[in-house]
Amino acid sequence: MSSKPNIKPKNPNFSSGPCAKHPGYSLDALKNAPLGRSHRSDIGKARLYKSITKTKEILGIPDDYLVGIVPGSDTGAMEMAMWNLLGPKPVDVIYFESFGKAWCNDIINELKLDNVRTFSADYGFLPDLSQVDFDHDVVFAWNGTTSGVKIPNGDFIPNDRKGLTICDATSAVFAMEIPWDKLDATTFSWQKVLGGEAAHGMLILSPRAVERIESYTPSWPMPKIFRLKKQGKINMGIFKGSTINTPSMLCNEDYLDALNWAESVGGLKGLIERSQNNLREIEEFVSTRDWIDFLAADPSIRSNTSVCLKVDLEPDKIKAMVKLLAEEQVAYDIASYREAPVGLRIWCGATVERDDIKIMLQWLEWAYNQVK
Repeated sequence: MSSKPNIKPKNPNFSSGPCAKHPGYSLDALKNAPLGRSHRSDIGKARLYKSITKTKEILGIPDDYLVGIVPGSDTGAMEMAMWNLLGPKPVDVIYFESFGKAWCNDIINELKLDNVRTFSADYGFLPDLSQVDFDHDVVFAWNGTTSGVKIPNGDFIPNDRKGLTICDATSAVFAMEIPWDKLDATTFSWQKVLGGEAAHGMLILSPRAVERIESYTPSWPMPKIFRLKKQGKINMGIFKGSTINTPSMLCNEDYLDALNWAESVGGLKGLIERSQNNLREIEEFVSTRDWIDFLAADPSIRSNTSVCLKVDLEPDKIKAMVKLLAEEQVAYDIASYREAPVGLRIWCGATVERDDIKIMLQWLEWAYNQVK
């Protein structure tokens, strides 16, 4: 039986959302937030627009793409994209975990589109992407936050596609290379890779998506917070810092602080490297133990953010293991998602330190030996 470790992670937060704050985080960074000011004041719009422009700059989003801050976190952004864009073409939905399946359910049961094909796979696997028809609109998640599976690249998406690609990339953006030219509507939230605060989503639109919005009016009623069109044209105010509803200026300042930190560690390249190094730490650990393995057996599709693991224990003992690690204050929120196979889910995004992963894994082995 392994002995109890004598050191603990500096930050035991390994939740897959909201995720850990960046190293060195301090509330002092928010002291200049324009609290009590209207988000439509000059200073309010300027701070929101700064979040938009810095996001585009760090991520390398093309100049002719629009980036906007929208309500409802990634969920709000995805629903907004689907409600505004879907309808004129058949829809192919790709899903390999619970959130992708939720988008599929909304397309069929809420928007009530009937020309829908689905391509699905069990947790830990990708469906056959070669069967997808890009003459249709295609909806998918880039990274399966609840399955630990990612789409490895955008090679399966043709440049001459006739339909739109609508991508939930919330646990991929800032941690993986995103081929923007292959995506027409992309969404994420502040609370994932950069460890920002919840409730705010980001919607990124290609010129093709904008053309769809301006040329097509859905048959269903559009809730006010979903409306992207104004007098027949895209509402450009949304993409210049004039949000549809009232945002939190405190949360926006927190996001700006996270973006500044991202620049300090080398921008996108540095963020991706940090996340991949965290995954490598777990891969090295797993490779020398026979009681733990990845849910995604294929390394080429293995997520480097939401790392999902299976453990050779009965479900009640896995739950006891998770509880023990939380009680020891060394690993919080590492149980697998409620709809996923019982196991572990460890966030390895850029705000997590590799040394903390290394120390946590020592405790993981200790806890396994305690409960087995």
